[in-house]
Amino acid sequence: MKISYSDKPLTVEMNSIFLAGPTPRSSEVKSWRPEAINYLEKLEYSGQVIVPERENWEGTDYIDQVEWENEGLNECSVIVFWVPRDLKTMPALTTNIEFGRFCQDTRILYGRPVNAPKNRYLDWLYKESLGREPIDDLEGLMTTAFLATCNWSLK
Repeated sequence: MKISYSDKPLTVEMNSIFLAGPTPRSSEVKSWRPEAINYLEKLEYSGQVIVPERENWEGTDYIDQVEWENEGLNECSVIVFWVPRDLKTMPALTTNIEFGRFCQDTRILYGRPVNAPKNRYLDWLYKESLGREPIDDLEGLMTTAFLATCNWSLK
């Protein structure tokens, strides 16, 4: 498995999963992405995981970050939206916009913890746009993403 972080140049490969969703804004807040990567490792995923976080907490230019993410989102095989929204530590405001941009794209998979607040509209939009139910556990979401990269139909 190849992991591409946003502080390195991005070349999107054919078999790739973009981990979309809220990013911690401080090093004190735990990211959900390492757990997602662990699930993919257990599944022996051999493709690329595109992680829109820096490998370390050194700052980068905002425009560089946005352009990096835009390239990854537009070119990846599967977009996984996991939204463990926490209104104080990970409000997921940018995630709302990104989800709206891609909600009709058959490459997306969406999930959130059952108790995550303020996700009802995303749930509705996902069902309305693609006829799919949100997945309420990260392991199930990553398993579905893995299967999608194995030419399993998302439709």
